[in-house]
Amino acid sequence: MSGEFVDKSYEGSVGIIYAATSNFSCVFNTTNRSYSDYFHHSDKTDFVGDGAAVVRIIISIIYSLVCALGLVGNVLVLYLMKSKQVWKKSSINLFVTSLAVTDIQFVLTLPFWAVENALDFTWLFGKAMCKIVSYVTAMNMYASVFFLTAMSVARYSSLVSALKGRRRRPHCCSARCITVFIWFAAVSAALPHAVFSTTVTVSNEDLCLVKFPETNGTAQFWLGLYHSQKVLLGFVVPLGIISACYLLLLRFITSKNINTSSAKRRAKITRSVTIVVLSFFLCWLPNQALTAWGILIKLNVVHFSYEYYTTQVYVFPVSVCLAHSNSCLNPILYCLMRREFRKALKKLFWSMTSPTIRPITATTKQEVNEQEQVLAPVSAPEEPSVLFYPPGAVMYNDRRDLPQNNT
Repeated sequence: MSGEFVDKSYEGSVGIIYAATSNFSCVFNTTNRSYSDYFHHSDKTDFVGDGAAVVRIIISIIYSLVCALGLVGNVLVLYLMKSKQVWKKSSINLFVTSLAVTDIQFVLTLPFWAVENALDFTWLFGKAMCKIVSYVTAMNMYASVFFLTAMSVARYSSLVSALKGRRRRPHCCSARCITVFIWFAAVSAALPHAVFSTTVTVSNEDLCLVKFPETNGTAQFWLGLYHSQKVLLGFVVPLGIISACYLLLLRFITSKNINTSSAKRRAKITRSVTIVVLSFFLCWLPNQALTAWGILIKLNVVHFSYEYYTTQVYVFPVSVCLAHSNSCLNPILYCLMRREFRKALKKLFWSMTSPTIRPITATTKQEVNEQEQVLAPVSAPEEPSVLFYPPGAVMYNDRRDLPQNNT
């Protein structure tokens, strides 16, 4: 829907609550002001065209793919964790399991956002589902980032202890307490979505938005403040902790005089650290940068511009997809890259694709062996065949006999 006024006191829940401002669904026909009036008589009035519709359809398809891939990957992680019971053995495995649960809940909200995008951000699921889906999306976004941060701290602690040669017992009790605290923090951080998410009717269409109460023009301020919380708690602080942990880890392993085998291990750790930090940074930076830009506009630090709107229309949806893709990468980065889980996964696929072939009848294996013995032709026993083996070893019917040592 292409409206005539961008109301900055609303946040669209489009795609996910990461929005710097509402993407499309905050474009309202709430006043008679035109684009040119809003942009101080600018002559740039062509804001939404066919390109935006194409972007919406592509985004909806990507949401569906991310949902399918993320669901399969994280369910596999849960299966491997449960089958091997490793989630009880270390804090990192407990965090990996919790992260998989978080990502599953997160990707299950994507079909709702895909439908919303495909229908030009019209919300079909009612006010209650608007609150539930918006809140679950926000809560799991925070929980996912918090668990990634906790895993970085746990990995640093465990690897440093291992490289120092100290055997460190996993503190599963403390890890469970940290898990409970993370869920509590995520639930608390996402509460504004549970309280202020609602449906708003614009041009006879229902939109799912985050609407703060309007008292003396403070709604825009509170929305900017909440976006600041999302940038700080959802990106800046976690990125700082993750980077600090891995930089300290790299500093520790490079300062040690280690042998060749340990050098290979150091190279492997360095590569793993680089992949983890870059994946988190690249997935979240574009979206959080646009969010920060929106905060400056809401707090009247910078003016709303045509460039900002165009960026929201075309670049913001791509940044949302990039952030969503993190739910697909997490199973690969934090579980399936580990050798023991790759072996377990290969064994699982082999058992699924190579079922045991049984006879057509219900004959047991013992009965089959007895039938083969009965049906076998009667013939004279063969003379033992002498095969060539190392000196002193003779093979009689697949049995190796060594002469006794007389010395």
